[in-house]
Amino acid sequence: MSLWHESNWTAPLEFIILGFSGWPSGVRVLLFALLLPLYLATLAGNLLILGLALADPALHTPMYFFLGSLSAVEVAYTLVLTPRMLAGFLLPPGGQAVAPTTCAAQMGLFVALGGSECLLLAAMALDRYLAICRPLYYPQIMTTGLCWRLLVSCCLGGSVLAVGLTTVIFQLPFCRGGLVNHVFCDLPAVLLLACGDRALQEHVLLTACLLLLVLPLVLILLSYTRVLVVILGVGSAAGRRKAFNTVASHLTVAVLHYGCATAMYSRPLSSRDLEEDKLVSLIYINITPLLYPAIYTLRNRDMQGALLRVLGHRTSDQDDDT
Repeated sequence: MSLWHESNWTAPLEFIILGFSGWPSGVRVLLFALLLPLYLATLAGNLLILGLALADPALHTPMYFFLGSLSAVEVAYTLVLTPRMLAGFLLPPGGQAVAPTTCAAQMGLFVALGGSECLLLAAMALDRYLAICRPLYYPQIMTTGLCWRLLVSCCLGGSVLAVGLTTVIFQLPFCRGGLVNHVFCDLPAVLLLACGDRALQEHVLLTACLLLLVLPLVLILLSYTRVLVVILGVGSAAGRRKAFNTVASHLTVAVLHYGCATAMYSRPLSSRDLEEDKLVSLIYINITPLLYPAIYTLRNRDMQGALLRVLGHRTSDQDDDT
């Protein structure tokens, strides 16, 4: 029989995000020194992609419209999570106190942006499928209006999911205090603090993982399988190489994103080790977002050409001014 009764179920006045506050201060300072440059590089890389997609007319295509949108979501995603996490490394032991509304807002924004990113990756796969497998109809299908409708649908889908998940979790009573054993107000870490029957909330979380992670990844893999079949069967060697590089970049990003997210959120609460989750979170918060701009810029000749054109244009403007 549970030692907790409904009379003891009280909402905490604040949540304490423990993070790595129990680690030695020297280790935490070292982590801060290592992760801060990664965070700045992530911001710079995604802002560079977004800026090039807006500034260079040659990149005003559906593929780079979605890539610029993905970079904008990534910038917002890292701004929601990383600064508070980095600050936690420098604060005294004991964790960071946040109001329940702040905790709920961080959770909601994290889910909304992460969900939007999942759907955007699926939209990018659809764009590549139509461009390569239906090239004659592609200009008529993938219009500017459709691109914007897909973008709005992705953001709206992620936002609706965020509101739903955050609401069902924070409707639960909390009887285990507000000690969040994570680096931010992540869904499983907060859900483990709740009392009462959490079966509905856990089923909702697993259903959301199925809809946002497993199903889109299966569709992406199927579409790219068809794309690869088409690439290998038609076109010149140079055309096949360019198309394959584009698909390889998209597929690498998709596997990284969905793989990390599925590993984190598809497991039941009973099998979770929050200390292990915190370590994994350092990868999907800091490392994975940095790989996206590296993959898309270092392996993408269009982006490299756009960067050279923008830099060349600015250099010529400065020469003219002098």
